[in-house]
Amino acid sequence: MRLGADPEVFLQNEHGKFISSIGLIGGSKHAPKQCFGLPNGFTLQEDNVALEFGIPPASTANEFVSHIRAVLHNGKQTTGLSFSQLSCVIFPEDQMQDPSAFIFGCEPDFDAWTKSVNEKPEPPHPFMRSAGGHIHIETHLDPVDVVRACDLFLGVPSVLMDKGEDRRKLYGKAGAFRPKSYGVEYRTLSNFWIFDEALIRWVWRNTKRALKDAEENLPMGRDYMEAVQNCINNGDKKLARKLIKGYNLECL
Repeated sequence: MRLGADPEVFLQNEHGKFISSIGLIGGSKHAPKQCFGLPNGFTLQEDNVALEFGIPPASTANEFVSHIRAVLHNGKQTTGLSFSQLSCVIFPEDQMQDPSAFIFGCEPDFDAWTKSVNEKPEPPHPFMRSAGGHIHIETHLDPVDVVRACDLFLGVPSVLMDKGEDRRKLYGKAGAFRPKSYGVEYRTLSNFWIFDEALIRWVWRNTKRALKDAEENLPMGRDYMEAVQNCINNGDKKLARKLIKGYNLECL
């Protein structure tokens, strides 16, 4: 198994004010900026008002931790700013003056349960922005099977582990993914896991469990499928606890 990631974070100054990344970083989705002093594959880019990182695929849990830590450290050095650990914030108006602050990703993502394109979200506040912690999974397995398994092993426990519930008003619905040439990008999780080594390792272990589950390709009952989706989409903590106990899921 090899995993990559492209987490996003929000920048803050010494007074705790949220600062737009626009014009501070350089780099874009199609031309990310190589991190100075790090090997190829470690990148920074502006993503709307957030700072997005890229890491090369990791082959071990230790390497995965090391890659995430290295790119976070590099980002702080590059910007001279701190990182908020919030996954959904409302930016101050003076940081939303550039038209780029209102341009969202043009690439659609998909729902592994309905096999349809997800609609672009409309934030309840025009300056509300969210930060994801997408996982890039190298696999030959069917992306739909992998993402559905990831929802069980990662998405369901995250309902209890991720305290940033506002992001689900915009992104992070069950089954969110993009197919990739190397496998699949799982897009349900926020960035809550990137700041703590124990959580980075949790992502590694449970992505591995999800791949094993997807490879076995066991039939899913309708009740199970609906329960997983309802749990994640509604942030249903009671249902999350039931599924965690019933499927022996790991919840830190």
